[in-house]
Amino acid sequence: MRTARGVLIVVGVLGLALGAYVLVDTVAVRRLPGVALWIGAAIVLHDAMLSPLVFGLGVLTRRAGHRLAGSIIVTAQAAIVLGSLMTLIVLPAIVAQDLGPKNPSILPLDYALNLALFWLALAVASVLVSLWFYLRTRRANQRPSRIQS
Repeated sequence: MRTARGVLIVVGVLGLALGAYVLVDTVAVRRLPGVALWIGAAIVLHDAMLSPLVFGLGVLTRRAGHRLAGSIIVTAQAAIVLGSLMTLIVLPAIVAQDLGPKNPSILPLDYALNLALFWLALAVASVLVSLWFYLRTRRANQRPSRIQS
């Protein structure tokens, strides 16, 4: 376990170093404050909104039904995290599109509609995966156990 933890720490530090190098190498110095603002906003959104939302969902689902499998709760939490991260990634494109780009070919898609469709597909997929987990667990609980003599 210690070796795995050490490897993960080294890989994480190397990833951060590579990201910092690429950031400094490819982003103009005048744009670094904007990048810092975006990273800061992402951290605030994560800590102020996303984490409490996922935690609250876990608490509510456990209280609402003690018979819910942990896999269903994890599926719902993963869907919320994935959808929130996608929203965080797409939101700047939606704002930039609303401001009106100088070149209309830069942001050619309807990003707000695509984000809504992504959330819809994510919700449907989460319900289907949760239903699959529920049916699998129910079937496993209904199998008669063999009594050995």
